[in-house]
Amino acid sequence: MLDLNGKSILLTGGTGSFGKEFVKTVLKNFPKVKRLVIFSRDELKQFEMAQTFDPREHKSIRYFIGDIRDKDRFMKACEGVDIIIHAAALKQVTTAEYNPFECIKTNVLGAQNVIEAAIAHNVECVVALSTDKAAAPVNLYGATKLCSDKLFVAANNMKGSRKMRFSVVRYGNVMGSRGSVIPFFMKKKKEGVLPITHDEMTRFNITLESAVDLVNFAMENSLGGEIYIPKIPSYKITDVATAVAPNCKQKVIGIRPGEKLHEEMITPADSHNTIELADHFVICPTNLNYVGVDKEDFLRHYDGKQVPIGFSYNSGENDKWLSVEDMRKLIKKHVDASFKVAELETIS
Repeated sequence: MLDLNGKSILLTGGTGSFGKEFVKTVLKNFPKVKRLVIFSRDELKQFEMAQTFDPREHKSIRYFIGDIRDKDRFMKACEGVDIIIHAAALKQVTTAEYNPFECIKTNVLGAQNVIEAAIAHNVECVVALSTDKAAAPVNLYGATKLCSDKLFVAANNMKGSRKMRFSVVRYGNVMGSRGSVIPFFMKKKKEGVLPITHDEMTRFNITLESAVDLVNFAMENSLGGEIYIPKIPSYKITDVATAVAPNCKQKVIGIRPGEKLHEEMITPADSHNTIELADHFVICPTNLNYVGVDKEDFLRHYDGKQVPIGFSYNSGENDKWLSVEDMRKLIKKHVDASFKVAELETIS
């Protein structure tokens, strides 16, 4: 793990589920971190987060109101920063379909603002959070995140002689995060019926702790331009519903606009540039214009192997699956802390 003691870290979208877990991890493992800047646009969420991470107690924390659409404001926030973790995004698929350019302004133009500010301030390392929906996207949210991924990978060609690294982490649904299916089902179970979009739908699953570990891996190991994909299990949406509310009826309502039956994180087209490690895949950049790095360098650096040409990694054909009992145990352990203990205890 990269030593973050003495470092100044800026986290966009820092009041989200990932941001809170990342801050908790850093404060626990690196008590001498210099600064942790929480950059987000919602003052209420910052106020609520400060009840847990009080800057009077944790002297390194700074709460910075701002929007990544506002380049001037973000430029100010980046002064003296060593590392940027970019987690801010508009993520709701249906919202993005209805408000497409708002999603573009945050997810694409905002990403470019992060890149330009990082270059202007000689930030050492930038890690951007992506999504499985960015692989062969069928919705606007996924398309904006694919565009964002391309921007961060290409940023390595813009840095010149600066010692900077831009990389991306791509993973599936985060267990218990705000707006995800498990909290949704936990609320709906009181009605006795859980809406299921399709009884064959599958998704990748990752815990917040594992998501933070993946970002740490990227910070420590990136050469620049990589897209990191963790080897994580899949689940069937019907099994999640059964784990949350075994006595509820499941009603199939049809796939929503912009949804896939199965999610994908590595497409066959990506296979030409993908290497496999013990716990991860790494999609290497195709445009290796920055000096001194080629495909062989990535293979040696990671001690990895080239995946077969035509290989794909999707939630429907995964070789790792979570059973109903697996899901039940994970939900009890990892579900968003915003749910009351009494509600968790109703998961039998």
